[in-house]
Amino acid sequence: MSLDADWRADLDAVDAALIDGYQSGFPVVDRPFETVADAIAAETGHDVDGEAVLERVRSLREAGVFRRFGAVLNPPVIGSSTLAAVRAPEDRFDEIAATVNGYRQVNHNYRRDHEWNMWFVVTAGSRERRDEILSEIESETGCSVLALPMLTDYYIDLEFPVVNRDRFARESVAGTDASATRIAEDARGDLSPLEADLLIAIQDGLPLSATPYRDVAAGIDASPADVRDAIERLLADGCIKRIGCVVNHVVTGFRNNCMVVWDVPDDDLDAYGERVGSLPYVTLCYHRPRRPEHDWPYNLFTMIHGREADAVDAKIDELAADHLPVPHERLYSTETLKQTGARYEDLLAE
Repeated sequence: MSLDADWRADLDAVDAALIDGYQSGFPVVDRPFETVADAIAAETGHDVDGEAVLERVRSLREAGVFRRFGAVLNPPVIGSSTLAAVRAPEDRFDEIAATVNGYRQVNHNYRRDHEWNMWFVVTAGSRERRDEILSEIESETGCSVLALPMLTDYYIDLEFPVVNRDRFARESVAGTDASATRIAEDARGDLSPLEADLLIAIQDGLPLSATPYRDVAAGIDASPADVRDAIERLLADGCIKRIGCVVNHVVTGFRNNCMVVWDVPDDDLDAYGERVGSLPYVTLCYHRPRRPEHDWPYNLFTMIHGREADAVDAKIDELAADHLPVPHERLYSTETLKQTGARYEDLLAE
């Protein structure tokens, strides 16, 4: 799906405030759309109420600007996750992709322009099950698997303004806060029954209703206050990354992305990671292990999203010249092979 080139033309200030202002931070209160309406009315001067804001969110979702409304969950905090890659021979590429995609624990898979040409994410309920799946993929395909679990998160967020003419994601943003957050490879295993039920109930989004948290509570036989408290706890713990209107950045124009891998001296890794993660045009920045047994020397990963490939390449040139003067490779995504959310009933059952 794609939007018309002039998709912004029919947007007013209220739509723009919703799209760029409420990708996160949606209030966890009984009637959140009323709270949002009050804030947008004060910001824009438009007379708008909760019912009108709710209807606009529905319309923007139907138009494809929003993928969904609700929580963005954090699989590596709840289960055990890893990025992985294989070198799939071209004459067997489709066959190997079908094998990899056949695992329900594989929720993303992309072809990239590189010797390691198939990149996928495995998220399972335990580290043991995750590694078992990687071994099965090796056995079934005959391809060695490059396993690269995230070890440190410097900056990860696909939240950025789209109601603009930016050439690359977040061009109009001044900067971001980045810090080194260590990621454990083992599942949490300490969710309360209410939190587990809640994550399963909201994994595909919150109800588009005037009282979404109350409606979720009714569906899992809990009190609305307990559900709101649980959501606040899960936000604080990082199990929920954010709550808001999830923008489809591809549909809204950011169709080009490049994963850039860097060979950073280990002693300087955190300093480089935090500095680069704070740059506004870097949408993802994280540390993954080197794999010398696979001739993989890279330990810092960044992502840059842009409307045009040339703009993305120009920012990578700037990044290499001004901030990361170390060996690197650029892995452009050329085809989406699978893209789904992690299934939390599976993670919790495992």
